Amino acid sequence: MTLHLPGANGTLRAYEPRSEPPPALSSGSAFSSRTVFSAAHVVADPYADTTPDGPAAVDWDATLAFRRHLWSHGLGVAEAMDTAQRGMGLDWAGAAELIRRSAAEAKACGGRIACGVGTDQLTTGTLAEVRAAYEEQLAVVEESGAQAILMASRALAAAAQGPDDYLDVYGHLLRQATEPVILHWLGPMFDPALEGYWGSKDLDAATDTFLEVIAAHPDKVDGIKVSLLDAQREIDLRRRLPHGVRCYTGDDFNYPELIAGDEQGFSHALLGIFDPLGPLAAEAVRVLDTGNTEGFRALLDPTVELSRHLFQTPTRYYKTGVVLLAWLAGHQSHFTMVGGLQSARSLPHLARAYELADGIGLFPDPKLAEERMRNLLSLYGVNQ
Repeated sequence: MTLHLPGANGTLRAYEPRSEPPPALSSGSAFSSRTVFSAAHVVADPYADTTPDGPAAVDWDATLAFRRHLWSHGLGVAEAMDTAQRGMGLDWAGAAELIRRSAAEAKACGGRIACGVGTDQLTTGTLAEVRAAYEEQLAVVEESGAQAILMASRALAAAAQGPDDYLDVYGHLLRQATEPVILHWLGPMFDPALEGYWGSKDLDAATDTFLEVIAAHPDKVDGIKVSLLDAQREIDLRRRLPHGVRCYTGDDFNYPELIAGDEQGFSHALLGIFDPLGPLAAEAVRVLDTGNTEGFRALLDPTVELSRHLFQTPTRYYKTGVVLLAWLAGHQSHFTMVGGLQSARSLPHLARAYELADGIGLFPDPKLAEERMRNLLSLYGVNQ
């Protein structure tokens, strides 16, 4: 049945949804050629009496069920990251609970998990306070049995006077880490408060400082996650990494080519877009495991238009589209987000996300997705 979807110009366009489900994608074990994490969203409790600036209310059963879904397809879970609304609805107390619960679930079902370590107990602070906040979170992650991802810190960006302060703070943390960590460079398109991270707005200078941190502690760095949405810069950076240090792409615009790689190397993956793409992304990586790069690209390239749409400026609101697709795909019973972030994207944006996802066969039950999209349109006053 035709859906009438609103466009950015204020008019409605006719769209014919898919009527048949896509071929089922099998679950499977871990991959052999790439290490792949999906950053995962949290499912809000829709019945909680909360406010946008109050503590997050999480539906733990649905949140953990979604992680089991990702693990069942062989993906690792990157927990308590930007995709889980860290600093955008989920505070440190909620993140700590999420880390403990997800790490226990990973242990119970044999899933791979890495968890974000930041400083979101603070809004501002001295360098000593920033170090202490990082240490507190690192202890929680290590005690849970998960791998640590040292995330970029708004408080450090505000307190640091230059590159030396980053070298000091990260050096201190890496010396303390029990196991090798993943370093995360999140660009200002994802969080404007991180402008000038690593001590300079000049990305070449910032890259040099980043590499200096790694070079001083290569045995404590499993890899780096780069989220700058600049494919060539990521390629140049990964070619300068010490032997044995992985590059995990966080580029939600250019991930197929970066994961496929070239004659000089490739990127592993730690991506927010693999939250909605989980089974399809896993199938693509299994094809790549056989050495079939063309088959990998044939599966993953058609997803890029959707990803670029979800992550369009202002990029930090991509989580709204991610949760919309989880609801439409049947992974949760509602389209409610912590912090009320379901309102962060316009109806035309959400309608286009639905259209693109349906077009590539992303929904296991297209009729359910159509019904839910129809209900959302009706809620906004778009009568069909």
